[in-house]
Amino acid sequence: MTNYTKAQSQAQSMVSSLFKSLYMQMAAALAVTGITAYFLSESQAFISYLFTNPSLMWICMFAELGVVIWLSSRVMRMSMGSATLLFILYSVLTGVTFSTLFLVYDLGTIATTFFATAGTFFVMSLVGYLTKMDLSRVGNVLYMMLIGLIIASVVNIFVASTTLHWVITYAGVLIFVGLIAFDTQKIKTLFLDYGTADESGQKLALLGALTLYLDFINLFLFLLRIFGGSSRD
Repeated sequence: MTNYTKAQSQAQSMVSSLFKSLYMQMAAALAVTGITAYFLSESQAFISYLFTNPSLMWICMFAELGVVIWLSSRVMRMSMGSATLLFILYSVLTGVTFSTLFLVYDLGTIATTFFATAGTFFVMSLVGYLTKMDLSRVGNVLYMMLIGLIIASVVNIFVASTTLHWVITYAGVLIFVGLIAFDTQKIKTLFLDYGTADESGQKLALLGALTLYLDFINLFLFLLRIFGGSSRD
């Protein structure tokens, strides 16, 4: 085996190791979110508190935003334990906000949407991992479209247009399907550039897990709008 081939093999092994860590952390975060959401939705005490204190959802959403910004900007300066705890905290907060989904959609619809999201995620993440095509230009376009989507969503809060609602929904699905592939490729490139699976490499894997977790839950929410025709009684 030549030195070049050996180096390639070592790099591939390192990337595979970091992606294994990434997907395990992401799966754990999704499990925490799902379990938290389900059990809170089944708690009459929590539901009663939520209806008498609707500001709780806003507090949780602002807390989620704060945790994401803090974790994304400072992850490399934290200990791995602190970064992991923040990721868990974010997953729990998301579970709190997602608990209301069980009050709107039936369990079958939520389960169907989850598996559809998981299947789509698997395919697009695999595409991003394996493709030789540079997706950076596509990614830049997708991020610009995402900004437009956020602006349109804010506008639709005030105009309440059904047509705009569905345009946003289908555009959101397309954007996040593309972002899954783009972000996977970007993370793979980051791992290759860093070149080692030490603690800092594990922190990069956690940050990658957070990125793909966000892609997953956003795709899930947009697909749930499409599949969610049934309301829970």
